[in-house]
Amino acid sequence: MPMIQITQTPGLTKERKRAVIEAVTRAYAEAAGKNPDKVWVTITEVPGENWGVGGVPLS
Repeated sequence: MPMIQITQTPGLTKERKRAVIEAVTRAYAEAAGKNPDKVWVTITEVPGENWGVGGVPLS
């Protein structure tokens, strides 16, 4: 089973998360020729203070 992991800062509503999961599943299944029922997607929310870009914290 393919598993797609999305890591992002918090902020998406429950409805937006559902839309992202549906869209990512559909896009991956189409591009890879996989059954969408077998595609797993997880969303992990990491607070901005735990991210850094170019040596600088996001928040």
